[in-house]
Amino acid sequence: MGAIPGFRPSTHGLHYVNHWPDVPDLKVATPFGTIGLGSASNGLCGGMAFAVADLWAAGQTAPPASTTTPQPDSPAFDFIVSRLFDSFHLPAGVAQYYEWMNLPTHDLWIGPDGTSHRTIVQEMPTLRTSIDAGHPCPLGIVTIHSANPADLGHNHQILAYGYTDDGSVTTVQVYDPNHPDRDDVVITFDHTKPKDTTAFRYSTGDHTVLGFFTVGYSAKDPSPLFQETTAM
Repeated sequence: MGAIPGFRPSTHGLHYVNHWPDVPDLKVATPFGTIGLGSASNGLCGGMAFAVADLWAAGQTAPPASTTTPQPDSPAFDFIVSRLFDSFHLPAGVAQYYEWMNLPTHDLWIGPDGTSHRTIVQEMPTLRTSIDAGHPCPLGIVTIHSANPADLGHNHQILAYGYTDDGSVTTVQVYDPNHPDRDDVVITFDHTKPKDTTAFRYSTGDHTVLGFFTVGYSAKDPSPLFQETTAM
C-alpha cells in the first residue's frame, strides 16, 4: 500500500471540470497574421494533471473559489495549455499512445508484450516508486484500439496519488480532470495474470481502459494558475 499523505483531489485538484470553449490552444504569429492551432474544446486533461502535480510540488493548493475554467488567453489558461504540450513530450509521447493503441491487450507467442503486461509489469513499479517517494504520478490511459491517428484524442490523462495491493487486486487512486473534487475515482484490476487480457475497471464508468503508462514529469512554477482572468 502506498499513498501520498494528505493528498486529496477535493483539496489539491483543480476545482473546475475539463470542459473548455472552442478556442485555439495556441496562437502563432506569422507574416500572414495570427494562426490558431488546436482547440481547447478537445480537452486539456494532460495540462490539468501536470498543473495539479505542480501545485503539490510547490506546497500549494488551487484557488478554492475557482469552479469555472480560466478565461482564454489568461495566464492560467496559457499555463495549462503549455503543460498540456509538456505532457505530450512531442513527438515521442504521442507516438507512445499510438503504439499502445495498436498493441494487443494480451501477449502473443511472437511479438511485443500486450498492454496488460506492460501496464502491470513495466509501468506499475514506476508508479509505486513515484508515490512512495511522495510524488503524484501522471498517467496516460489508453482507451481505444485503433490504427487511425485521428483517434488519439480518445485517450486521457490523469494523476495517480495512491495505490493498494490487496491479494490479487490492485487499486490505483487518481485525480481525474473530468471529475473534479472527487476523492473516489480509482482504477482496479487483477495483477496476477499480466500475460492475459486484464480488465482495468474505471470507477466512473466513462472510460474503457486498455492499459496505462507513466508520463515523465518535471515541476514548474504554478503561480500563473492564480491569474484566471484576461488582463484588460
